[in-house]
Amino acid sequence: MTPYATIAGLHDLWRGRHALPSAYLVETLARIDRLDPLLRAFITLDRDGAAASADESDRRFAAGAARRLEGVPVAVKSNIAVKGLPWDAGMELRRHLTANADADAVRRLREAGAVVLGTLNMQEAALGATTDNVWFGRALNPHGLGSDAKGRTPGGSSGGSGAAVAAGLCVVALGTDTLGSIRIPSAYNGVFGLKPTNGAVSSDGLAPLSDQLDCIGPLARSLDDLRRVSEILAPLPAATPISRLLLLDELGGIGCEPAVLQAYHAARNAAKLPCETLSLTDPTRTIRTAALIMALRDFTAHLGADWRDRSDGLSSGLRFLLEYGEARSVARFAQDTEVFRRTRAAVRAAVPPGCALLLPTAPQAAFVQGTEAPLDQADFTGLANIAGLPALAIPAGRDADGMPVGVQIVGAPGSEAALFDLAATLDSSLAGYAPPPLD
Repeated sequence: MTPYATIAGLHDLWRGRHALPSAYLVETLARIDRLDPLLRAFITLDRDGAAASADESDRRFAAGAARRLEGVPVAVKSNIAVKGLPWDAGMELRRHLTANADADAVRRLREAGAVVLGTLNMQEAALGATTDNVWFGRALNPHGLGSDAKGRTPGGSSGGSGAAVAAGLCVVALGTDTLGSIRIPSAYNGVFGLKPTNGAVSSDGLAPLSDQLDCIGPLARSLDDLRRVSEILAPLPAATPISRLLLLDELGGIGCEPAVLQAYHAARNAAKLPCETLSLTDPTRTIRTAALIMALRDFTAHLGADWRDRSDGLSSGLRFLLEYGEARSVARFAQDTEVFRRTRAAVRAAVPPGCALLLPTAPQAAFVQGTEAPLDQADFTGLANIAGLPALAIPAGRDADGMPVGVQIVGAPGSEAALFDLAATLDSSLAGYAPPPLD
């Protein structure tokens, strides 16, 4: 069986008794054992729990009682609770914590028959977009292992989720998105990812970064798989079909690599919809900073006033960010708050039902892991989080080095179904997905 099988393809095999979920699990675990020492996508594997779930799936297929995700291997970002497994959020400070119950999103996947493999590597505390984690290992992009000596980043903060899905170590993964942390790994690893409408998917069992920005969502190798899992995490209500596109004026002045621009223009042409333009009052770098400050202030509040006394469990990079947020003056924080409010209002007003904002996902392809991360990685993705809107990321091509690039579409609140329909049109033209050169 191919490691890049879809949910529908696996179910066809298992219904025909050509194979069994338990056998596919054995193959999946063997692939993880072979590739994950390079990728460092996983933190914890629950081999016994996964085996028990796969055996149950064997019995259900034999009885003709398969559920929607029966036997499908999934993995979960480590800031989302999986019962009995470490719930570390990529932090040394939380390494001792074990989840005593599944997060609501994990529970829904299990009830649909999914086989939960374990937890995935991530940026420490979800604050960043490289997944170069000093406590749990430097994750790498399966498309970039041979590009240079150090390999490429899988992005973040859900870098392990993006790498695991792209490498065929699971069929679907859960990630979280605060300012782009599902969609950036989706673009860098050449897979699909959904940031739902804020509040649509329960955050029960999520170790929070920012309550006002965080979202749990899925990553997958096919649009159909992404939609199937999204419907399990939260119902997709009927939505007004998208009949026009919104484009950010001059892309907000954000400099994009040539392959990213090519993919963006190809997506615009593939949509075949009339276009309007969105202009933002504030420069994108100002918006980026304001959103980061909001997230840092929220996270510091979750850590508690005594976080400095426990700073031996925080990396130097995370301590720097927390100190940066804490040092913001009252006047500057008031300005940040106003920029955040103004941007949220402008984007929400500009994207009514029936409209979608088309953007590159990230301005660049994955860069060399361990080098300085571009400051503008989340300049496009953060707009959806600030506005609380759903956003769907689609692989859209490759650069000269063979690294994936992507585009995203942002819709009105509750418009996920319409975004999926438009994404299907774009995907049929762009044909951006391809597995990495691993096999």
